[in-house]
Amino acid sequence: MRIYKIEIENFRLLKDFSIDIEEELSLVIGKNNTGKTSILSVLDKFLNEKNKFTYDDFNIGFKNDLERLINALDVPDEFPPKGIKLKIFIEYNDKDDLSNVSRVLMDLDPNNNKIVLGFEYTLAYSDFLKIRTDYAAFVVSEITKVANKKKSKPRELKEFLKQELGKYFHIYKMSFEYDIATETINNNNFIDLEKEGISIKNIIDFRYISARRDVTNKEKENTLSKQTSSLHKKKEDNSDQNQATENFKDQLSETDNTLSDIYKDLFSDVIKKVQDFGGIKLNDTDIAIISTLQHRELLEGNTTVIYTHDDHKLPEHYNGLGYMNLISMIFEIEILVQDFKRDKDKKPADINLLIIEEPEAHTHPQMQYVFIKNIKKLLAEGIKRDDGINRPLQYIITTHSSHIVADSDFDDIKYLKAENKNNVVAKNLSDLRKQYDADPSQYQFLKQYLTISRAEIFFADKAVLIEGDTERILIPTFMRKVDLEEADRLKAEGKEDTFLPLLSQNISIIEVGAYSQIFEKFIEFLGIKSLILTDIDAIKVVKQDDKGQDVWGACPVDEGTKTSNSAINYFLSTVVWNDLKTLPVGNRIIIIGSCTVCICYQQEENAYHARSFEDAFIHINRAFINGKKDEFQGLQNRKLFDEVANNAYVLAGSCIKKKTHFALDILYHSDKDFSNWNIPAYIKNGLLWLKQD
Repeated sequence: MRIYKIEIENFRLLKDFSIDIEEELSLVIGKNNTGKTSILSVLDKFLNEKNKFTYDDFNIGFKNDLERLINALDVPDEFPPKGIKLKIFIEYNDKDDLSNVSRVLMDLDPNNNKIVLGFEYTLAYSDFLKIRTDYAAFVVSEITKVANKKKSKPRELKEFLKQELGKYFHIYKMSFEYDIATETINNNNFIDLEKEGISIKNIIDFRYISARRDVTNKEKENTLSKQTSSLHKKKEDNSDQNQATENFKDQLSETDNTLSDIYKDLFSDVIKKVQDFGGIKLNDTDIAIISTLQHRELLEGNTTVIYTHDDHKLPEHYNGLGYMNLISMIFEIEILVQDFKRDKDKKPADINLLIIEEPEAHTHPQMQYVFIKNIKKLLAEGIKRDDGINRPLQYIITTHSSHIVADSDFDDIKYLKAENKNNVVAKNLSDLRKQYDADPSQYQFLKQYLTISRAEIFFADKAVLIEGDTERILIPTFMRKVDLEEADRLKAEGKEDTFLPLLSQNISIIEVGAYSQIFEKFIEFLGIKSLILTDIDAIKVVKQDDKGQDVWGACPVDEGTKTSNSAINYFLSTVVWNDLKTLPVGNRIIIIGSCTVCICYQQEENAYHARSFEDAFIHINRAFINGKKDEFQGLQNRKLFDEVANNAYVLAGSCIKKKTHFALDILYHSDKDFSNWNIPAYIKNGLLWLKQD
């Protein structure tokens, strides 16, 4: 039995939200403020009932609708309950014990193995009418207080709802009918779990490890030591009694006898005084002070976690926060697994769901790899008891770590994206495979590439897709130079920049070689604004082979008749060569789904059209390179720079010894403000386009 889907309505950013849950691990990723913590919170509020709902838990769109409804002049007709709703979709099989769910089954059709549990914090129509009446009285009261100068201004509807919300909104728990043929829910046919006295505690047990963990490395802090006693207590309360526990108790009994003999002499004086003062009468019961070591209390107060280094035993707070966090998390997982097992006289719940928030806190990349590699192994056994009662464990991990994502199974990943300010959607990366049905090898390439090195794009707001190492080395510096130049330009014009500097934006730089077109569907999936920087790669017929077929080769742009660049040929396939050379940046923008992509390549600059980055850079920065050519490690045939007749195309082809060295030369010989060289126009224009929201 397992949860396979969760739907949420009107809770914070989750206005109309649905997320698929995997059989074991679901890795939930996304940028900040995309609702990852909200999933945990709404489950906790409904299933564990530890925290009450507040007005701020409502989605902003729902708040606005509710306030308009209350303030409306006309009272609407009857409407269904409105508010926060949670639906948990469950499926079971023939091997599952159905004793706990038998009372919530809505369909006895053997082919229907689905259960839908619903939880609502909603406003009924009758309570809506009461709100209107009460709020009208509240308004009169507030106006009177202002008139009597008891306050400066009246409170608004928001304040009224924040204060009185619990009077009108109520929690309901239901089991809905599910039509397996249409895969829809009949909201009008349900079992009221509260009225029927049905508890869901034995169906779903939900626990979590919050991102706000109590882990520090302060002196006298013993977080881990406290967890050892808690873990032992959990183990003892359920069926996990083992020989080690019995040995512990036996040893304590022997120690009690030894200490009692010592106490007899140690406290003999005080016992004698009690006798002298008449506290003990002749031939009456005597008193004694004996040792009564209790194994639970002994662990709680006297167990210390240490770590060893060169035969020295050091206290736990000497550990770095990363190790403390990792060890504490493992301890906490073990404690919660014991909670899931429950007491020895009580069966575990049918479904056990664990959420771990941001396990990467305080840990370096290598430790994050270790965590995600081992977490499946750690939780693979699920809920396994000594008495043979076993249950599976489903767990959700939320993360901002590209390192954890890079070492995870693609099919486990759920990508959360804010569609607008009021709503978030969840996408399965496994669904992306369907987008590449025409060429599965492209999907395989994308999957391998992203999981190996570039998973940070999942957390980016924008992306720059570049060809290779040269751009990777230089783009951050180009961004900084654009930021500086734009700031100076706007200051001179007396204007303020309405956009964040490029280096202050969440932009991911991804090397894609000649394969940027493969990323088209992935960019659409992420829905992020993207810039493709590539070369125009002009070619012409240079000869014919033995069969009379044309052989194409590289050439200067003004001699070319087409481009060999696969990205340009893909994204701008309808543009002919002569138009391609002069196409303005604005006409190189492609709309892909909900995002925009701009493909930028060399354009004519200073009466010359370059073919490659090196070609373009040399042409507009010839004086800079001439002055430093003897010091540039990435150059050869340096004398060619002294001949005016050699244009940038010739110099780029004959003088660049290694492109990455040439890029590093540019950085090494730059002024502090990078003012001694210029950025090729196609790159600068592309970055300025990307900078805008």
